[in-house]
Amino acid sequence: MVSVGSKALLLRQHRSSKICINFPVEGVDNNFYNQRANPKKKKMGRKAMNKKKDGNFSNEKSGAQSGKHYKSSKHQDSPAMQSPPPPSSFIRKQVDPETAKYFAEIANVVEGGEIDFEERSVVCGNALEEARGKEVELATDYIISHTLQTLLESCSVEHLCGFLRNCSKEFAQIAMDRSGSHVAETALKALAFHLQDSDNHILIEETLTVICKMIVANPIDTMCNCHGSHVLRSLLSLCRGVPLDSTEFHSTKSSVVLAERLNTRASQRSATDLQNIPQRYPELLRSLVSEMLNSATKDMVLQCNQYSSLVLQTALKLLAGEKQLLLQIVPIILGCSTENAAEGNLIPEAAVRRILNLVGKTAFSHLMEVVLEVAPDTLYDELFLKVFKDSLFSLSSDQCGNFVVQALISHARTEDQMELIWADLGARFKDLLDLGRSGVVASIVAACRRLHTHENECAQALAAAVCAIDDSPRCIVPRILFLDNYIFSEDKPNWSWPHGTKMHVLGSLLLQSIFGFPNESIQSYVTSITSLEESEALSASKDPCGSRVVEAFLSSNATVKQKRKLIAKLRGHFAELSVHPSGSFTIEKCFSACNLSLRETIVSELLPVQKDLANTKQGPYLLKKFDVEGFAKRPDLWKSRQSSRQTAYKEFYDAFGPSGTDVSGEKTSFLAEVKHNSQSGKMKDMRKQIDNSLVNTGPKLGTPFLAHQGSKTKPGKSGSKRSREGGSTPKVGVDGNILRNKKKQKS
Repeated sequence: MVSVGSKALLLRQHRSSKICINFPVEGVDNNFYNQRANPKKKKMGRKAMNKKKDGNFSNEKSGAQSGKHYKSSKHQDSPAMQSPPPPSSFIRKQVDPETAKYFAEIANVVEGGEIDFEERSVVCGNALEEARGKEVELATDYIISHTLQTLLESCSVEHLCGFLRNCSKEFAQIAMDRSGSHVAETALKALAFHLQDSDNHILIEETLTVICKMIVANPIDTMCNCHGSHVLRSLLSLCRGVPLDSTEFHSTKSSVVLAERLNTRASQRSATDLQNIPQRYPELLRSLVSEMLNSATKDMVLQCNQYSSLVLQTALKLLAGEKQLLLQIVPIILGCSTENAAEGNLIPEAAVRRILNLVGKTAFSHLMEVVLEVAPDTLYDELFLKVFKDSLFSLSSDQCGNFVVQALISHARTEDQMELIWADLGARFKDLLDLGRSGVVASIVAACRRLHTHENECAQALAAAVCAIDDSPRCIVPRILFLDNYIFSEDKPNWSWPHGTKMHVLGSLLLQSIFGFPNESIQSYVTSITSLEESEALSASKDPCGSRVVEAFLSSNATVKQKRKLIAKLRGHFAELSVHPSGSFTIEKCFSACNLSLRETIVSELLPVQKDLANTKQGPYLLKKFDVEGFAKRPDLWKSRQSSRQTAYKEFYDAFGPSGTDVSGEKTSFLAEVKHNSQSGKMKDMRKQIDNSLVNTGPKLGTPFLAHQGSKTKPGKSGSKRSREGGSTPKVGVDGNILRNKKKQKS
């Protein structure tokens, strides 16, 4: 907090219960302070301060990015564990009236929009020269700090680096202040912008080196501070070259984390994502992280503090793929001695019990999840065998530990590791569901699918967990769709489909993974979903989570005859589903799995709502793909085109597909068979080319598809990703990209 014009105050911790008031400075227009104090009028990009119930002021942005994570707040650590060590106090000097008046005038000039870009840069540079020697007072003043942010955004790179060099000794103090942290963040973002010009790289590197040297002199205070932690994470990202506002990399939303874990693609997402980002100052990043960790001894203060834990998590993600460095720093982060440590013996037996105890702490559990994500194979295997083996179920029962188990399973590398996981948890599905640990079960199912192991046993174990021996298999899919509703029902034997209730996200994900298993493993699930009543099938197709399950089934290895059995239950509701945000995607899958007769039924039902459909987000794409207009004008020609399309598919699959492919549809579809093949993307593009050419250009009927191979027509990008819908239910899936938030561009 800061008092302008009053006696100098000691820097208070960010959770102080006292409130300081900004007093006007003599000789300065009071209207300047009254106007500038209103965040809504200044448009500086800083979020307004909210007054908490206890009288504290906290920054909404800092709280969201520093403390928010995907675990419930009721599971947070004890206050003693969360409280950071008290930062070193310093005396905050008041801003003298003459300087305050000068910056008030500068604010009116640079924010008035009356000067051009070049003149604005000169004015901002001159103002920063006037700030020399007073950087700390100005940056920590709640009012003037906003003006300082504007100056840093608009000045030249030379003046920006000069400002940072001048305040480098006090940079940590500025970063730990509520107002100063925004100034520090703005300066780092401005540096990131100037990195676009390669001529600035050396100057910026020299500046960052000076700042890093000052930070590592006493990093603990900064790491454990609410505001300092955020600035330090931005500094690490800047050194690596990751955009400071990259939501994909920095996001910790529950839906994003869940999507990454239950995806069927290879693990170590961060290492893969960072490969496409050029490294800026790798040596500086490695040096900064190593020097910071020199303070992380066996005392677990940094690992168990929520703010410093976030810094360590960011550092680990940025270093993903750096095998040798990770082998050095991860044991230090886990509190293990590095003396006489060698690869394969990095985790001493004495540290195992301590790590297991700390896994139940919120901050440490977050950190351990990232460790398991980025750990090299040898270190992951050592952690698995020494720390987690034979403790998986007990950890799964813990409120925080179960998230670590999910991360461990999701990043399993080999079938042997899955063998050990299955031996410990494979027979405990029902117990895990009863404990509310459906995330652990979902992680096991997704890992089995990814590694192609224990798929049959996994499907049977999940079915047995929700369906007793004397129960009909018909109840399997409904009970998993409404997983929590069923698990916590007081009368399970008489439980029935709860109409009007949202379907369970993890239950949906479980079924999506299951329908990715081989056909012989999912027969009980196929029987269950094809036994749904018409109203139940319609309800599932309209639900954001249920529609994903229907789509997964229609894309599964089930026979076309089984798929058409479910599609037939939607007859008469295709028009209703086509204009529904979730149902429109189900309609597309239905059309692909239908025979000619059902396709004609779908298109004929869409004709009355053609205009309404055109006004929806997905509608124009469906109208084009189904060729609704062509059907309305010439139904006979439309049927011929559809028949010709099937003929073209058959010719193509006979030439390029695996032997024995039955395109007519009574066996596994060709695309399902080759979905794991490296050439499947090309074949899908070719199929889209067939669709596009037959719908738009209308080749002569009866002409073999292969006769058109000389055409220069490029494959079009048919298909669309689902946009996120309103409500609290996250849009998640496991085929390809889990979060389908944006609509694909259609050719």
